Amino acid sequence: MLKFYHAPWSRSFTVLWLLEELGVPYEMELVNIRGSVPDEYRSIQPNKKVPAIVHDGHAVTERAAITLYLGETFNEKGLAPVPGDPDRAEYIRQLVYHDSVFDPVVCARVHELKYVSNDYPFGLFEDMLSHVERVFTERPYAAGDRFTLADIIWGTGINYTMNVLRALPSLPVFEDYVRRVTDRPSFKAAMDRENGLVKAFESRILLPLRP
Repeated sequence: MLKFYHAPWSRSFTVLWLLEELGVPYEMELVNIRGSVPDEYRSIQPNKKVPAIVHDGHAVTERAAITLYLGETFNEKGLAPVPGDPDRAEYIRQLVYHDSVFDPVVCARVHELKYVSNDYPFGLFEDMLSHVERVFTERPYAAGDRFTLADIIWGTGINYTMNVLRALPSLPVFEDYVRRVTDRPSFKAAMDRENGLVKAFESRILLPLRP
């Protein structure tokens, strides 16, 4: 059994989309991260954040790790490059870069954190922006010429930071990429599910939900 811990309109939407793309059966449990989170949840996610999954008794947290784990465990669709695949190195690199550089750099930018590159391991916004623009100018997808699970992380990240947070500039290369990766049935299904969950939260219906 796979249990997915989720909060609507949070970073865990990435994993919701990923599960829809993989077509994996799962049980969802909503975590009210904007309210009171039970301390026992720390045994699954030490900072009481989302997303998290528990699969066959094993907890996995952090989006890049969850993507790697689920991609290798449920790879019937070939959406996670396996060892020996020429896209494997870039696939892993882009998953980790998004969570360890892109995301914290954007947060620092939004909160107007002033620093020099060596102050923090994630470096500067300008360097990140130059890298990401170059990646999606050189190729249509995060890891190469085909859609992989890395595009769910990057598609969510760029879409949110550019169109909602307004922290990323609306460059044509980013707009084209977002249109390309979100034009999938799995994204539309995840958005429909998310909108329903938002209504449930607004109604304070915080019970575990099953797909």
